[in-house]
Amino acid sequence: MKRSLLRPQAEGDLVARTRYYRSESGPALAERFFNAALVSLRPIERMPGIGSLRIGELSDIPGLRDWPVQGFPVRWLYFETDTNLDVVRLIADTQDLLAILRAAE
Repeated sequence: MKRSLLRPQAEGDLVARTRYYRSESGPALAERFFNAALVSLRPIERMPGIGSLRIGELSDIPGLRDWPVQGFPVRWLYFETDTNLDVVRLIADTQDLLAILRAAE
């Protein structure tokens, strides 16, 4: 099992998305989202290779994987290292993912 380590941007994404759900639908949904986001890291901690490489291939970023948050239109982006999961972003499906990744280069 590999531990997830969230980069500052991924932590910021989590906080921002939680605040969004709170402002749009209230504290109950925000809490449900926050918990779902953290719980969704467990499967990839156990089996890091299950995340899709498709986004990494499309964006020409070798090794970049993604994994959805169950019940919400968002996904974690991460790299597997020898010792942990390097979680780089939490991106909503409605965001222009390729533009965000290109801007980060």
